[in-house]
Amino acid sequence: MGAAALIADADVRPPGTGVLGRLRATGPAGLASAGVIVIAMFAALFGSLLAPYSPVLTNLSLAWVGPVGGHLLGFDGQGRDVLSRLLAGATTSMLGPLAVVILAMTAGALLAVVAAWRRGAADAVISSGLDILFAFPGILLAVLAAAVFGAGLLAAAIALAVAYTPYVARVLRGAALKERGQPYVAALEVQGVSAPGICLRHLVPNMLPLIIAQATIMFGWAMVDLAAISFLGLGVQPPNPDWGVMIAENQTGIQQGYPLPALAAGICIVVVVVAFNVLGERLFAEVDR
Repeated sequence: MGAAALIADADVRPPGTGVLGRLRATGPAGLASAGVIVIAMFAALFGSLLAPYSPVLTNLSLAWVGPVGGHLLGFDGQGRDVLSRLLAGATTSMLGPLAVVILAMTAGALLAVVAAWRRGAADAVISSGLDILFAFPGILLAVLAAAVFGAGLLAAAIALAVAYTPYVARVLRGAALKERGQPYVAALEVQGVSAPGICLRHLVPNMLPLIIAQATIMFGWAMVDLAAISFLGLGVQPPNPDWGVMIAENQTGIQQGYPLPALAAGICIVVVVVAFNVLGERLFAEVDR
């Protein structure tokens, strides 16, 4: 088989491996999860515009008032419309984890490809560095980042991305090593194609299904961790709307018999995280076939 044929084989995709084809292959549960994710992303992009009332305007005379009139979920402990805060809070609750996933997947994929391509000493050094990062939980790094840079979503997102990077790199390194040993890579090298060109045009695209599956599951991790960080007061700061902040602000209402504000935010987190986990697991199953 000639070098051109080997390279052509590397770019062949079986039918049904596009985005829609892979989603259909995940079955009804995967499709339902994808639908939930689309709705959540829509709320993240347009929630502030869709909010019927101001998410930050307080009215203490309406504190802990239940659903009434045009307020479908009632009011929180400071008299703010709960539905409006849920819609507006979707922005930070969804885009924060998205930033974590993008940063972690980019760094992890880069380290995995470099380690697989260079092998030898480079692989050993990268693996040792990743082993060190494994010792630091994401929440701990976020606390340290808040202590150094101050509380806020940016510092927490960067800290979590650093903590997640070794998990990404460890998973993708095996796939990168497998692709590195394929005959088409040797054929490209014989033709004089540069290492960055081979990696960007062939290695990474062939690893893309695994990257997408890993990113989908990681989004759920990031959402839970960022909500916990905001709950602790180290992430999004009140009165800015965020699902983790809403749980922290309204936890006293649970004891007073008004659980809806905190419960609504918690349900949003659980539903979205479950959707990402289910879809990610189905995508992983498709990759393994």
